[in-house]
Amino acid sequence: MAATKTTMDLVDRKLLNIIQSEFPLVDEPYKNVGDALGIDEDEVIRRLAELRKQNVVRQISAIFDTRRLGYRTSLIAMALEASRLGRGAKIVNRHPGVSHNYGREGSYYNLWFTLAVPPDEVLEDTVGGMAEEAGALSYRIMPTLRFFKIGVNFDMVEEKGAAHNFSPDGYGNGKGDGWNVPVPVTQEDIDAIRELQEDLPLVSRPFDDMARRLGMTTVELFEAARDFQRRSIMRRYSAVLHHRKAGFRANGMGVWKVPAEMSEQVGSRMASHPAVTHCYERPTFPDWPYSHFTMIHATSRTGCEQVASEISEAIGITDYLMLYSTREFKKTRVRYFV
Repeated sequence: MAATKTTMDLVDRKLLNIIQSEFPLVDEPYKNVGDALGIDEDEVIRRLAELRKQNVVRQISAIFDTRRLGYRTSLIAMALEASRLGRGAKIVNRHPGVSHNYGREGSYYNLWFTLAVPPDEVLEDTVGGMAEEAGALSYRIMPTLRFFKIGVNFDMVEEKGAAHNFSPDGYGNGKGDGWNVPVPVTQEDIDAIRELQEDLPLVSRPFDDMARRLGMTTVELFEAARDFQRRSIMRRYSAVLHHRKAGFRANGMGVWKVPAEMSEQVGSRMASHPAVTHCYERPTFPDWPYSHFTMIHATSRTGCEQVASEISEAIGITDYLMLYSTREFKKTRVRYFV
């Protein structure tokens, strides 16, 4: 039975586990996935079509590293009057570099979004213009100072977070400077990035047209993708799920007040929890003493609170807030070089 609005069978769940971990870069990827599940290619495609229809699967494509491609990126916290929140979100969403935008409760700042801008755009000026047009009461620009984990993954069979550690350039927990240094790219690289970032079609040989447009073979295309990974330009090629539709209805952003001398030790402990999908250190401000951010996804708020409690006990820090998303205004991938 394929996915419906409220149910998925075990094969659907196993299928989702496979495609969100490491989608096979081969000529017939759906056949490859089917072989692993003991079903035929046509059934894989039918199931994925239904999962897309129900918005469980958002997209299957390459995930690139924004900073390594020369883009500046930051989390932005904005405070707006409650009556202006929806209008402000629409203004923010007009920018093509806004990939995630949520209304969140639990603090003075009630609109949180990520923004990426190309090298010729000044991020601070862009945010200032957004804030003025939206009528923001205040805003804070919170770039990543150090990352400890990037690895969204949901175990759909066990119905729990299964996020893994991910260091895009091998520097380990973001301690080196390399993660924030742009990598030179050629026009050929840019052309391939433009293709690989698009949603993969549900046909037997989905990479053929992509390779043809690039004037190369699929073997050469797959090698280009592996080269992007070696150069830490591409994190992985995989599916992204709509976490609420997939059953993970609670999305809590934990913000923690961590003493500077404990930053690395605490960040590493936080990142080790499988329910934490992202873990970053960000700047503090007079009105914002919270330096460490942990994204937690669970099937309920109770689950998020349990994870936060486990983290608090493990690191010995009780000064934290849980900010829950009340509305998703935008969630997509940044499209590069368009």
